[in-house]
Amino acid sequence: MIRTSNTRRALAAGLGSAAALLLAAVGPAWASDHLDTPSVIADPRADIGDIFAWTSPDRRKLNLVMAIVGHGFSKDLAYVFHVDSGSRLGKTTATVTIACRFAGAGIRCEAGDDDVQGDAGRPEGLVSRRHRFRVFAGLRDDPFFNNVKGTREAYDFAAAALKAGAPLDEAGCPAFDKATSAGILDRWRHTRGGPAQNLLAGWTPASLVVSIDLPAVSRGGKLLAVWGETVGPKGRIDRMGRPLTGNALLATLEPAAVSDALKEAYNHATPATSDAFIPEIEKTLGLYDAFDGTCGNAMIADRAAGASRYLNLAVLLADDRLWIDSAGARCSALFAVELAALAGRRDLAGDCGGRTPNYDAVDVYRSLLATGRPTGVDDGVDRDDHVHSDTVFPFLAAPDGAAYAPRKEP
Repeated sequence: MIRTSNTRRALAAGLGSAAALLLAAVGPAWASDHLDTPSVIADPRADIGDIFAWTSPDRRKLNLVMAIVGHGFSKDLAYVFHVDSGSRLGKTTATVTIACRFAGAGIRCEAGDDDVQGDAGRPEGLVSRRHRFRVFAGLRDDPFFNNVKGTREAYDFAAAALKAGAPLDEAGCPAFDKATSAGILDRWRHTRGGPAQNLLAGWTPASLVVSIDLPAVSRGGKLLAVWGETVGPKGRIDRMGRPLTGNALLATLEPAAVSDALKEAYNHATPATSDAFIPEIEKTLGLYDAFDGTCGNAMIADRAAGASRYLNLAVLLADDRLWIDSAGARCSALFAVELAALAGRRDLAGDCGGRTPNYDAVDVYRSLLATGRPTGVDDGVDRDDHVHSDTVFPFLAAPDGAAYAPRKEP
């Protein structure tokens, strides 16, 4: 569903023509978490586009990135990472918050009893007073890549098949025939019938980057669960953990008024208070499971559970935290921690999971929901237009032609 022309004009005034194009193309659920509700459309400096979290190869640091859709930060907002820790998936016993605020040309971040203040816009960033973390804040290239228009065409094709009478099974999975499934997947791989295009190519969000010592965030155990939020004077405005969950699993094919209300409520909740969204997520999981033409093969779907086939997966996704095994020797796969614990993927034991800037996150996420495997749904865009690093701070590539300049408050 396309937003009103008034909303488009308001966004264009705040972000420029590139953002207006993005909004016109995406509808309610086509990007990772970009422009997902009226609240963040009103102020894109409050809009978390993506959260990335992974461990360094030497297993000494947790690296965190919050990409903000707007091209600057607001002095009226707090930008917060939450890092929960525990010894079991889904069970955490300790929490550390890393909260940053901006004023003038400077940033102040606090993490427990450590803090840093100053201009963090240089690539090397700033090191905290107790030397436990480093922070960068400034414009970087957006590492998220996605064939937004092809995704929209795939969803529209599926919606047309539902309208034409495709029957649903007891768990809400549509019985798409082979031609319909093939049509959905083909549209996903193309942009307007041609080669797939990354709509976010060249996008330069305001990026908050933190690299923090693992002992500072892992008091509860080696498993870390990360989510981020933006908070204003009246409370939370946006929040995100895993890619896509809040923006792709709530009223996916419903009118904008329905999806907007659900997403606003979702953003005001926390991972710990998101059980109310489980039924809606279950419903959407049935739709995703049908995309490959086979019902019941989604990740951890319980074929014997009848109408509750997707309940376990919905519970897992409603708790939207991004899980990292801080003892992992490599970081190569989205959902590695969950798949190793719940799906018997022994090959993923020892993988940190999380999300680095180089994961093809959307393909893996959608494939797991449709096929139960990390492949099967391909949007035709396999990499970003810039090269990002998962080892060299501040990790995200600099924008084309960028040179350091002190950050100014808009």
